Amino acid sequence: MTVLGVITLVFLLVRLIPGDPVEAILGEDAAPEDRIAMRSALLLDRPLLEQYTGFLGSVADGTLGHSFRSRSTAVSVLIVEVIPPTGYLAFSALLLAWMIAIPLGIFAASRHKTIYDRTTSILAIMGLAIPNIWLGPLLILLFGVTLRWLPLPGDYDDQISSLILPSLTVGTALAASLFRHTRSMMLEVLGRQYILAAKARGLPVVRVWFKHALRNALLPIMTIAAAQLGALLSGTVIAEKIFERPGLGTLFLEAFFARDIPVIQGCVLVVAFIYVFMNLAVDLLYGYIDPRVRLS
Repeated sequence: MTVLGVITLVFLLVRLIPGDPVEAILGEDAAPEDRIAMRSALLLDRPLLEQYTGFLGSVADGTLGHSFRSRSTAVSVLIVEVIPPTGYLAFSALLLAWMIAIPLGIFAASRHKTIYDRTTSILAIMGLAIPNIWLGPLLILLFGVTLRWLPLPGDYDDQISSLILPSLTVGTALAASLFRHTRSMMLEVLGRQYILAAKARGLPVVRVWFKHALRNALLPIMTIAAAQLGALLSGTVIAEKIFERPGLGTLFLEAFFARDIPVIQGCVLVVAFIYVFMNLAVDLLYGYIDPRVRLS
């Protein structure tokens, strides 16, 4: 039902985008008869309900329609070509965020109200406040132009090094948000009786943190991480534009400015599918992490 609702919203909202696809293809000086012929060829002269059922059919057969710019090319083919670069960027940004946020959040909670806790909390607020569209060019100027440690936008000779700056750009805000939630959840868990009992039995502090406290704090952290997946995917759109990377975001922006409605629909729909099914995967993981979920 969620996916069906997303499909319907995508179809309706895309048609609210200003601009005429026929004018974007033929230009402003096209003859009226050419406009009518093109509109008929693109099926834009059909009733809205008929266009909607046609869109549902293209989703069902997996083509997601055909691009207005290349009528012989299915939208799914265009998306499959650009998904890997976007996937690499999103995965590396998410991995970076988790590697930074989880350990720092645990340590900040264990050092509550100390200078370390206050410092990391201030840095987290700064990470949330800095916009990606400003951070990306700043990282390029520092590490690409001034220090020349990392490749500049458009240089993909080394795939791993070319992912570092985009991953930092996308992952900074996510890491800051995850850090704050990890810290708050760990503070709540570390004050419970079974944690105090584990410490009283003489268990190593690291074991108490990671085995007993983190596992119980992980469920809400996972929920928040899944909810932020939409922000992560939208952040890749900005990063791909700044760093001149091919990907789903670049394809979406090109289609948006060309008023290529089927490609816009396909890109938004793929992102929505990923978001819905990642949330489903997180829900299923609950039972693996916390046996009480399976028992209930």
